[in-house]
Amino acid sequence: MDQVIMSAKGSNGVLELLQNKIRIKRSKGLNTLILQGLKGDKEIFINQISSIQFKNAGFTVGYIQFAFIGGQETKAGVFDAVKDENTVTFTKRQQGEFEAIKHAIEEKLFAKNDAPKESTSPGYDDLEKLAELRDKGIITQEDFNAKKKQLLGI
Repeated sequence: MDQVIMSAKGSNGVLELLQNKIRIKRSKGLNTLILQGLKGDKEIFINQISSIQFKNAGFTVGYIQFAFIGGQETKAGVFDAVKDENTVTFTKRQQGEFEAIKHAIEEKLFAKNDAPKESTSPGYDDLEKLAELRDKGIITQEDFNAKKKQLLGI
């Protein structure tokens, strides 16, 4: 089982931050049963999160809602959000924990986007460029073969 880095307990569930995903664990109780049905825990990989909607608690409960690639996002505010399986609601007293976990998730999202892109095939990009030079007659087939062996470690 993955280790929980942070968690925030809300009105209708618990939001847990793990190394590379979030988990929404539903509370037990009549309200959750009415609004969420018998849905179990839900996990969403952080690299699949496309947006985070955060509404501060005030006159009504606040909520944190996750949209992800291929998911359906609710757009009708707090009344629709309380029924959404990608949403955890919270009170004013609980809001600080949710702000902290939102910030930590955003840091993971930004770190993923800022990470240097590694080539999935080391040497192949250079090999393509060399093939273009060979095809244009700038280098010979022998030069190409020698450099190919060097790049591929053959």
